[in-house]
Amino acid sequence: VIVTAELPGLTREQVKIEVNDGRLTLQGRRDARVPCEQYHQVERGHGEFSRTFALPPTVDVERIAADLRDGVLTITIPKSPDRGPLRVDVS
Repeated sequence: VIVTAELPGLTREQVKIEVNDGRLTLQGRRDARVPCEQYHQVERGHGEFSRTFALPPTVDVERIAADLRDGVLTITIPKSPDRGPLRVDVS
């Protein structure tokens, strides 16, 4: 699973990623560079944001990797190794 988010102007310190209970939450805060009262229209929003995504049960949450490059955050969530059917011996 690959999640991408366009986050121009944000630093790694302004982005928070959490995985809990089969959900991935992406949070952050973009500070206003100048007071908005001086403009009629601002193209980039500011303030806090949060998005939550449900993860399939077949992912390996221990190997999640995130990279922020050129304003694009890429979160890579690999699948768990396929173990096949589990055989249980009867005693």
